[in-house]
Amino acid sequence: MTIQTDYGTVEYSQEDLITFTDGLFGFPKLTNYLLLRVNEEEGDDSILLMLSVEDPNVVFVLINPFFLCPDYSPVLMPEELACLGVTDNGDLSYYAICVVKNDYLENTVNLKCPLVINPQTRCGIQIILGNTAYEYSHKLGSFPSIMDSHTVSDRSNDLC
Repeated sequence: MTIQTDYGTVEYSQEDLITFTDGLFGFPKLTNYLLLRVNEEEGDDSILLMLSVEDPNVVFVLINPFFLCPDYSPVLMPEELACLGVTDNGDLSYYAICVVKNDYLENTVNLKCPLVINPQTRCGIQIILGNTAYEYSHKLGSFPSIMDSHTVSDRSNDLC
């Protein structure tokens, strides 16, 4: 299959899609997405574009939260784990949605509501972490690790 985007024509197969059965906050009807690497280097999932195949005008910039905050420690509820078909966090991939502004120094990331994906089933959910210090809006420049691209945690799985 192919899809026409602002980034050119993208070829994909059904197996490439990530499915969010309940959609994302604010986008409940858009459930199928492609992950596109920003950096073509194999295995680099620190920054991704997530493109809706139902509406190619909807694109999210995702960042691996462990890249920003190596001690990021989201805790999922048992029902969230069950929804993803796992019993613990170990096999899951986490991504935070970035809000890109005209002034790049104002770009923010939402660590409170990560996207959580099971790389085996390619199913995901967006959750709201309770009882945590993570916020809906953290300025990217506030993370010391943003300057060191070699801090990505092992807790990310290659999905592209």
